[in-house]
Amino acid sequence: MKQRAVSWSFSVWLLLVLVFAAMPVRAGERLFQYSTIDALLAGVYDGELTMGELLKHGGFGLGTFNTLDGEMVVVDGVAYHVTAGGKAVPAPRDAKTPFASVTDFDEDTILKLAPAPNMKAFNAQLVKGLPSANAFYAIRIDGRFPWVKTRAIPGQTKPYRPLAELVKEQVIVKYTNVEGTLVGLWSPAFVKGVNVPGFHWHFLNRERTAGGHVLDCAVDSVVAKVDQLLEFTVKLPAAGAFAGTDLTPDRSSELESVEKGPAQ
Repeated sequence: MKQRAVSWSFSVWLLLVLVFAAMPVRAGERLFQYSTIDALLAGVYDGELTMGELLKHGGFGLGTFNTLDGEMVVVDGVAYHVTAGGKAVPAPRDAKTPFASVTDFDEDTILKLAPAPNMKAFNAQLVKGLPSANAFYAIRIDGRFPWVKTRAIPGQTKPYRPLAELVKEQVIVKYTNVEGTLVGLWSPAFVKGVNVPGFHWHFLNRERTAGGHVLDCAVDSVVAKVDQLLEFTVKLPAAGAFAGTDLTPDRSSELESVEKGPAQ
């Protein structure tokens, strides 16, 4: 009888081990990405991943839309399409992206930040509070900002030109004394060519009607909610121009000009 009970207990233990081993990792612990930043820099502006499929992997993040039509800001489970000029609307679920990164935001740490006159000072302050520079982080900041300078690029037609050329056509909008949400990602240096090393920020106003890719901003005393992400998943496009694009060149200088913008 005792042997049978021990055998039954071992069977239950083994079953629980197998069940937990088969369970997927919480999305909030993982950053999901579609395509690579170097492919975007090289002019791969069409992807097959829809917003409906993207949002299954997370409700917080950023990216862009097919034909490089504006900026994507994902917050509170909604993907917003910010067009050139700064207007933001919820994106249709069948809209597609050539590049995006999302997670399910699950706050791990809160950082209290002092006022900063620009993004360089703001980022320098924030990076000191990150537990490690070698992890990924999703960062959310809600509040009122003295000013936020954003950009979005109009949709393109083929043949596509490299992104470093197209930023010259970006439409810049400056919001002053604005309430809203900064949606940020930090990626470690070792993902060079795959994602944007360091900080990458997008913005939406409180009404969710305006925003874009952040070129610069100033902050008052704010609270940054930080989600550390220790897993990173990349889904590569299975069709289109990605397979035939030369991704061997070092595009670091192109990325720097794209992220900062020629107006900087």
